[in-house]
Amino acid sequence: MPSTDTLPPSPTPRASLQGAWGTYLGLLVVLLGMIGLFSALSDYFWSAETFVTIANEIPALAVMAVGMTFVLIIAGIDLSVGSVLALSAAVAAQAILQWGLNPWLAGLLGLLTGLACGTVTGAISVAWRLPSFIVSLGMLEALRGSAYLVTDSRTQYVGDAISGLAAPVVDGVSTAFILAVAIVVLGHVVLTRTVFGRYVIGIGTNEEAMRLAGIDPRPIRIAVFALTGLLAGLAGLMQSARLEAADPNAGTGIELQVIAAVVIGGTSLMGGRGSVLATFFGVLIIAVLEAGLAQVGASEPSKRIITGTVIVVAVIIDTLRQRRAARH
Repeated sequence: MPSTDTLPPSPTPRASLQGAWGTYLGLLVVLLGMIGLFSALSDYFWSAETFVTIANEIPALAVMAVGMTFVLIIAGIDLSVGSVLALSAAVAAQAILQWGLNPWLAGLLGLLTGLACGTVTGAISVAWRLPSFIVSLGMLEALRGSAYLVTDSRTQYVGDAISGLAAPVVDGVSTAFILAVAIVVLGHVVLTRTVFGRYVIGIGTNEEAMRLAGIDPRPIRIAVFALTGLLAGLAGLMQSARLEAADPNAGTGIELQVIAAVVIGGTSLMGGRGSVLATFFGVLIIAVLEAGLAQVGASEPSKRIITGTVIVVAVIIDTLRQRRAARH
C-alpha cells in the first residue's frame, strides 16, 4: 500500500480543528435555539419523556446518516438506503418466521443483505462509471420491489424476537440509541484518524490526484457504498425491533431525511468535506424540528414546508461557506 506521505496535502491541524469546532458550535446554537423555541411554544416539549422519545426514534436515521456522510464526502449519493432498510428487515423477519432461524442468525442475514445491496450499488457505479445518483435510483425501485416479494406485500410481525435492540437500558433510553452513538463515534474516528478516512476525503477532494499518488479509488468507493448498505441494514433491524414488525413500506422517503441531516451537518454535496459528529447534530436538529412541530400542532403540509426550507437554507449556507473558503 502506498505511503500516506503521497496523499494530497491536508489543511493544517490547527485550521481543521478551528473549523470543526466552529461548525459544532454553530450547530449546537441552532439546536439549543430550537429546543428553547419549542419549549416556549409548548407546555409539554421540555420534559424527560419528550427527549427520551426523540432519542429512541433517531437510531435508524443516525446510523444511516453516518454511511451517507462517507458517500457524500466521495462526491456520491445513495438514494436506495430506505429500500435497503426495508429489504434487510424483511429478510430477517422471513428468516425468523418462515425458516425458523435463531434471531441472532436472522439479524446477521439482514445485515449481510444490506451489505450486499450497498456493494452492488457501488460496484455497478464504479465498473461502468455511472453516476451513483442514477444507479441508486434504480436500486431504490428494485430493492423496494424485492421487499414486497419477500414479505408477500404484507407486514411481517416478529413480536419480541429482536426486541432487545429497542429495550430500554438507561432511564428509558434504548439499546439502539446507545449503539447508534457508538457507531457515530466509531465513524468519526475512522474518518479522522485512519488512512481509509484520509483516502475517502482525498477522493472527494481530488480523485485524479489520488490516482497520480498510486492509490486506486475504485475499491475505496465500493467499500464506502458497502458500508452505507450495511448501516442501512442495521437501521432496518433497529426499526423492526422498535415496531416489532417488518413493513415492506418501511423507510419510504427516509433517504431525503438522511441526506438532509448530513447536509445540515455541513457535509459538502460537492465532496471532499464532512464530519460524522456534525452529521449527528444534523440528525438531532431534524428530530427536534419534527417533534417540536408535532407538539405545537403544525399540519403535515406546514411541517413539510418548514423542513424543506431548513434544508434549502442549509445548502445555501454551505455554498456561501465554500465560496468564502475559495476566495481565501
